Amino acid sequence: MSAVAGTDPEAAYYQAVEEYFVSRRGDPLFLSNADWNLVRRWRLAGIPLRVVLRGIRDALDAHAHGWSRERKVGSLAYCAREVDSARERWERALALDGAEGTEPASALSAFAEQLASASGPGPRTRAVAQAIAVELRAPPATGLEALTRWLGEREARLLEAIAADEPPERRAEREREVDASLEPWRGRMPARIVEQIRSEALARRTLEAHGLPRLSLFHLEGGGELPS
Repeated sequence: MSAVAGTDPEAAYYQAVEEYFVSRRGDPLFLSNADWNLVRRWRLAGIPLRVVLRGIRDALDAHAHGWSRERKVGSLAYCAREVDSARERWERALALDGAEGTEPASALSAFAEQLASASGPGPRTRAVAQAIAVELRAPPATGLEALTRWLGEREARLLEAIAADEPPERRAEREREVDASLEPWRGRMPARIVEQIRSEALARRTLEAHGLPRLSLFHLEGGGELPS
């Protein structure tokens, strides 16, 4: 399954990891359930796609030059240590210390501006958006993973407010669209991963429909091109 324009970015993350690992491994076998669950762990931890692919590249490059190079890499788990190392390098590069001018601080400031100026949401959502904008201007001093969870909690508050403001039929229509987009993945991935992708895709589409940002730091990928 090749990546195509229009693929939901939530599914595209999993798809890109699978395609890159399979192509670099040089074996037509697809990911196992255990592999898919490892990708899910990376996704939920907020590790950007570029960082994951760098880790996979580093692991397979090392294998290609090692004593065991004649032996096929059997699982994505072989790359887990290098993905963790790539993540640590990425976090150091971001210099996450809460100071003005760091990439996360700039992103939080941009989110706050978008929430404060949003005019599309209903009354309850506008009030929640304004309150979260204030919180984003004074975030907790914490690590990147904890900050990702903190943002997720505030995004959940936004989504609850939207659900209270908008007609149920609008959400039902959105759910049908997402379900149709995920149909090719059902049966290929564990059900809980498909549901995770579905939940994230619904969140993104819901927020976009009301002119609101996803409260995610996924775009802070440290620059550079995707590994070849």
